[in-house]
This record gives sequence, C-alpha cells and structure tokens, in this order.
Amino acid sequence: MKVTLRTDVLTNNNRAAEFNRDLFQTTKTLVINLMSSPGAGKTTLLEETVRVLSGKYRIAVIEGDLATEKDADRIRAMGAKAVQINTHGGCHLDARMVAAALGEFDFEEIDILFIENVGNLVCPSGYDLGQNHKVAVLSVPEGNDKIPKYPQMFMRTELVLLNKIDLLPYLDFSVEEARQDLMEINPESTLIPVSARTREGLHEWFFWIEGAYAKCVQQ
Repeated sequence: MKVTLRTDVLTNNNRAAEFNRDLFQTTKTLVINLMSSPGAGKTTLLEETVRVLSGKYRIAVIEGDLATEKDADRIRAMGAKAVQINTHGGCHLDARMVAAALGEFDFEEIDILFIENVGNLVCPSGYDLGQNHKVAVLSVPEGNDKIPKYPQMFMRTELVLLNKIDLLPYLDFSVEEARQDLMEINPESTLIPVSARTREGLHEWFFWIEGAYAKCVQQ
C-alpha cells in the first residue's frame, strides 16, 4: 500500500511561525533560537549574556524543557523576564508553543528575546519558530563527532558556539577539526570558541549579538 502525503506536515507550524515573525518584525525584536544537546551549557551561557548585556538591551527568555522551571528560575534570578514552556515529553519547541507564550511578554519593553530550545541535536533544527537567527551550542566534552553525526542541526545554524573550552587541556578535542567539519557542512556558518564558566571568548558572542540587533532594528 502506498500513501502519498499531499499536505506539508509542518504547515500549521509554519503558519504559527509567520505569525510570530510578523510580531517580532513589527516590534523590532531580535529573536535568537538557541539549540544544543542536553548539558552543553545553554542556560549558563544565557545567564552570562543577561548579566553583561542587560545594561544595554532589554532581554527576555523563553525556556523550553520537558519538565520543571529550573532554567527559567535561573534566568529570573538574573533579573530578566523568563517564561517556561514544558513539552511533557516533546523533544523540541514548535512555533505554536512559542506563539502561546508570547502573550506573557510586553514587546514594547523587549529588545532581544532568546528562545532556549529543548536539549536535542535532532528535532529542534527542523522547526521554524519565527526567529531571526538559529544558533547552536556545542560543548567540548561531547567530542568531535557531533557535527558530522548531526549534520541537519549544523546545516541550519549560522553560528556555532563551542562551549567549555576551559576543558580543552583535559580532553581529546580538536577545535580545528570542529572548524573543518563545520566548513564542510555549512561554509556560511561561524564557530566561536567560548567558556561560559570562565567567560573566555564571550566578547565575540556579545559582538555578534550587537551586530544582529543593529541589523534587526534597521529592517
């Protein structure tokens, strides 16, 4: 038996993504979809980002997790507005989930919205949330095989933050190999080595955000 799918299974998601995008564009809000495997350090990275940039930008965060509000509480402790989305088993956020959370924000009071997606290197990359940019976080302890093993994630992101570089002296990880793998999969992407723990390299991440925000408000 042959079944032909005539309707895009992502149609409803894409409609919601367009709704989100229209809102973000109208309010000149820079939206960054942050994706990674579990434990790569997305939340710690966001804590440092809020700490450093909150004096210049009004920052808000949507946190995606299967359960609990632990990550959202960490962001709130930094003084930023955070809304938690629990997927209850879902491996990613979709645009409809994000759209349902947007009513919790006053977009006249937000310059940058970060969406911390559910920890997963497969599903999140395939869903448009209406964001301006997709950014992947890869961590040194994960090893050098992740970029070639999960190409769809890295093909769809324009920036990769290589986190936990403070562990490079203790682990068998090659930054240059990671750069080469990324270049072969997505030559338009950029890799920035950082450590959210020691703050090494974060100035480049902040500079990238500043450039992205400048382009956003000019559109």
